[in-house]
Amino acid sequence: MNLKPPNQTIVAYFIIEGISNVPELQLPIFLLVLLIYLVTLGGNMAILLLVYFDHHLHTPMYFFLANLSIVDMSSSTITLHKVLLIFISGYDVVPFYGCITQMYLFASITGHELFILAVMSYDRYVAICNPLRYHSVMTSGVCALLASCCWVLGFLLIIPPVVIVSGFTCYTSNRIDHFFCEMASLVRLTCSDTSILEILILTGLFLFTIAPFLFTFTPYIFIIVAILKIHTSHGRRKAFYTCSSHLTVVVLLYTLLISQYLVPSSSTNFDSKKLYALFNMAAVPLLNPLIYSFKNKDVKAALQRRFRQKL
Repeated sequence: MNLKPPNQTIVAYFIIEGISNVPELQLPIFLLVLLIYLVTLGGNMAILLLVYFDHHLHTPMYFFLANLSIVDMSSSTITLHKVLLIFISGYDVVPFYGCITQMYLFASITGHELFILAVMSYDRYVAICNPLRYHSVMTSGVCALLASCCWVLGFLLIIPPVVIVSGFTCYTSNRIDHFFCEMASLVRLTCSDTSILEILILTGLFLFTIAPFLFTFTPYIFIIVAILKIHTSHGRRKAFYTCSSHLTVVVLLYTLLISQYLVPSSSTNFDSKKLYALFNMAAVPLLNPLIYSFKNKDVKAALQRRFRQKL
């Protein structure tokens, strides 16, 4: 619970500090963020277009991958656009409700990404453990329902804490020491009572992280058991290959999430921590299309078909 300090203010807008205040670093950071953003958009858009235009990729796995690409493009746009705008225009002010909206969208998209990865684990479980029933279980209607549930849960579960944060009227400062409006950054600035919010955050920690984590990795226990029961080495390699891309993405995402919260707050300065947060937030959206391109023969084959058609 926050104690009410003597200096408090009701804010109508927030000032985004950005990644670094060092003038010499502004241009390199801008170019880095721009490069990350363009590669992320280009890679995920390529995956999205491939899945849409290539009928060989009209399967449940690639339907969920298309959803993941939309999530990655949305996440990068929500978090990185302000860094680019600040450098181009110098305008670092965000209206109060604009900041709340950015915080809500980022948290919702993050939750949806964890949910969709859990659904993709279930898809791989059915494909490997029940291959004969795969097409009868993972129908287009079931896939659409699962994807819709991921979107709805992502946008609904975060509403209660965001409503509480939007009701805060007491702040010690209106300067956010981050490159976007993050919930933790706003909570650190408030002098309002946060006891209810802390309970909701603990609940959200289970719903948004622990539950998706369990639903994501539990199917892989059965997948590994099923793969070990395959008698031929070729069959085992083929079975593992069908889920290797997804498993790589999942391990990368959860490793970055865990490492971000295990870094001691006193071990680095503010600029270094923000650069570390930038890497964590940009790594998964940036690497997802690369992982699925290099580790997935179906995507590589689809790319080759599109190039041959263009030539």
